[in-house]
Formats: sequence, C-alpha cells, structure tokens
Amino acid sequence: MSVNNYLSTLSSSLVLSATETANIRTSIENLSRKLNSYFNQGQLHTHFQFGSSTRGTILPRRVDSESDVDYMVVFKNPRGFTPETLLRQLKDFMYTYYNRSEIYKDSPTMVLELNHIKFELVPAIQDAWGNFSIPSKQNIFSQWMPTDPLGFNEKITRVNVYNNSRIKPLVRLLKYWNTNKLDGYLYSFDLENMLVQKYNYNSRGSLKEYVYDTFETMTPSYGDSQRFIERLGRAKKIIYEAKWHEQRGYEVQARETIKNLFPEVYVR
Repeated sequence: MSVNNYLSTLSSSLVLSATETANIRTSIENLSRKLNSYFNQGQLHTHFQFGSSTRGTILPRRVDSESDVDYMVVFKNPRGFTPETLLRQLKDFMYTYYNRSEIYKDSPTMVLELNHIKFELVPAIQDAWGNFSIPSKQNIFSQWMPTDPLGFNEKITRVNVYNNSRIKPLVRLLKYWNTNKLDGYLYSFDLENMLVQKYNYNSRGSLKEYVYDTFETMTPSYGDSQRFIERLGRAKKIIYEAKWHEQRGYEVQARETIKNLFPEVYVR
C-alpha cells in the first residue's frame, strides 16, 4: 500500500460511523424538543446545529475524546440580558432535563456530556436583519461579537469541490495529528480555516501531496509553545524521510515512516 492509499484509507476511517451519526441525530432531536418545551414562552428565535459536525469534519470520539457537537440557541432577549445570564438559563435547562449527565461551563458555552457525544450549547442573539452574535471572549468593549455560524460551511464545500474532494479528508487528517500528537494544541476551527484559505485556489494532485505541502509550509507563530515548535519540527522530519524513501522506490518504508505521524486507527 502506498503512502497516498494509506492516508486515504486512514482519512476514511476518521469519519463518523453510521451508528454514531444516528445516535447524534437522535440526541439532537431530543435536545430540540426539550428546548422547545422548556423555553415555551417565546423566549427563542431559533436553535440549530452548526460547526464541524455539519461539515463532515468532526472526528469520532474513539480518536478524539474532546469531539463535540456545536449547537446554537438564539434568544430574543428583549431585556438585554448579558451572555452570563443566558448561560445560566441554559444551565438551568440542562439540569432540568439532563441532571444525570455531566454539565459544566466552558465560556462562552455550556457543555453537556452524554454517553456517546458532547454538546456545546452557545447562547446567541439576533438583530433585525437576521445577523447573529455570540458572547465575546476577548473584546473588552462589547459582550457580544458577530458570527456567521453556517457561512464557513459554504466556503469549505466550495473549496473541497475545487480540490476534487480532498480538503475534508485533509482536514480530518490534520485534526487527527492535532489531537494525537499535539493534545489539541491548535484550535479546531482555526486549523480548518487555515487549510481552506491555503487551498482556496491552490490545488494538488493527491491527498499525499496536500499533506506533504501542508507540513512543509507550516511555520510556528509568535508565541507558540516550544513543545509545539518541536513537534512541528518532528513532523517535518517525518515528511522528509517518507519522501526520501519514495524517491528511491521504497514504498513500504515510506508508508511505515508516515505512520509515525498518522498512526493506524483500528475500527471496532
């Protein structure tokens, strides 16, 4: 098996199984019904799933224990409640219906951990033009910041099509590296966005070439930890060694080398 075939097979194994997908769908249906029941006085504009679970780039929990489903709860908020108040309302909702599950705040979200999946509920508000805002973690001048929760889906879909459906597999592989080798050091969305921007109009011939190019051109940013710098350096060295073996026709050695960067995943 060549390096490209190995990476393609591995990326396919990083897709949610049919059982996982069905369990998540059932949990979302239950969550939606309970939100409608709890906030039954017209407090909400809407609520919906968003994030990597809607883009096909979420990792299974067997390879990423922090894998979660993002869910936005859009409040009408006529009294101008702060994000903290709306988070408390979501917390009260969770304890009403999910008091046997693990519930905790991870600002600016409320986290609900079920047996098979973790939900991050994000409070949001909506203006008269339909624009969404979520709690701001960094802006000291405003408690809210604008967001387009579904806009990135359109962009990654377009770039994925332009690149012959290799961007989503690439994203899953890089997320796997991030969780397996970096302990989740990189923010998941930032990683996805970086790859989409990089290959917006810059295609490659195979998934292997995308992987090689990504690592070869990735550079640390100011403020990155020494540990990340070292592990990125290690990844670059592995890519170099894999290419060295390939250039000499040693496909088996190249594949075994790349496994040091992307270990096999055994599907149960």
